[in-house]
Amino acid sequence: MDVNAAVAAAAAIGGACTGVIAMLAFRWSERDQKKPTRTSMRPDSNAPLPPGVDTVLSVLSSSAVVLDESDSVVKASSAAYALGLVRGGRLAVEAMLNMARDTRRDGEIRQVELDLPRRGTGRGEALAVSARVAPLGSRLVLLLVEDLTEARRIEAVRRDFVANVSHELKTPVGALSLLSEAVMDASDDPEAVERFAGRMQIEATRLTNLVQEIIDLSRVQNDDPLEDAEPVRVDELVAEAIDRCRQQAGSKQITMAAGGTAELRIWGNRGQLAAALGNLVENAVNYSPARTRVGIAARRLSVSGGDQIEIAVTDQGIGISEKDRERVFERFYRVDPARSRATGGTGLGLAIVKHVAASHGGEVTVWSSEGQGSTFTLRLPEASVRERDRSSDGPPVVNGDEGGSHGPAHPDTLEPFPAPEVLP
Repeated sequence: MDVNAAVAAAAAIGGACTGVIAMLAFRWSERDQKKPTRTSMRPDSNAPLPPGVDTVLSVLSSSAVVLDESDSVVKASSAAYALGLVRGGRLAVEAMLNMARDTRRDGEIRQVELDLPRRGTGRGEALAVSARVAPLGSRLVLLLVEDLTEARRIEAVRRDFVANVSHELKTPVGALSLLSEAVMDASDDPEAVERFAGRMQIEATRLTNLVQEIIDLSRVQNDDPLEDAEPVRVDELVAEAIDRCRQQAGSKQITMAAGGTAELRIWGNRGQLAAALGNLVENAVNYSPARTRVGIAARRLSVSGGDQIEIAVTDQGIGISEKDRERVFERFYRVDPARSRATGGTGLGLAIVKHVAASHGGEVTVWSSEGQGSTFTLRLPEASVRERDRSSDGPPVVNGDEGGSHGPAHPDTLEPFPAPEVLP
């Protein structure tokens, strides 16, 4: 009897131990399941959230993170991982974590703007973000983070533009004011009046050009050039650009020569394309010494995605240093400020060229060597035969031949570009 009782007692103790172990294992398993994992933090997670919250978070453009009472991440959007806000299932930004704890404690909504180190660059670059923390139910906290980096950059560009415009406008306006006073003081000296009046005309012309180029730059930045697009003949653009600079070139005895432009067409806004090419040719003339040559060459390039037209403007001018080549397309940037004042340059011409090229699906590049000259190359999509036909009421015209009896010209058949040379 005593043996049986002992066996029964041992069995009871063993069963109790098994039950305790099973219960502990169940609890441990349940706790492990509640731990956030990288998969459970994605928008398709089944984490316990109030009804409808999961759907709302999935459509937000902001980075979203949901924290529980232990500061563990219950859910996080892909954008939060991309910004480096969440790492290893925890919120990685201490300032945001402190905001979440304060909000959990008092229930108040908090918002702050922060500068975060950009993940993986190692160059000290910062991300500008706006973080907003709000309670989500009784135990969860919602963190929304908006990336303000691009908005900050645009605001800085706008601020710099306004400052530069103000500075550039003050120069000719101040000069006109001083010259007008000089004219009044020299009213009894006809030669002085004539001299000051000539200077006033120069400053007035500079002011007019500056205002016009500011308007042109604003227009090419805001308008869609392809709304009024048409096939534009390259030879007509080149002829217009040469005619625009004929007087300046003649006064410096600069020869302008064009080659390879026949029968090539670009699809785009004629006015903007003419302004862009005109700016390139005008720059070449203004920065070239007397008795040199400015060349304009065009050709067709076969590239993936469709043929392109390449227009190169070459001069024998002062050239551009390597450090300046990286900035010549910035607004109001001048390689040689003193020379720009002498030529009436505004520093906006190449910025307009850059925006026109980009808005037409092309690009502009520069090659230069100090003391040897520069070559600015404008690459733009060619107007296809279908686009030419669509814009014309008459029969299709291909390379100037009505009825399309001749195919497009091959680059090897283009008129050779005359080599630059110095006039005797």
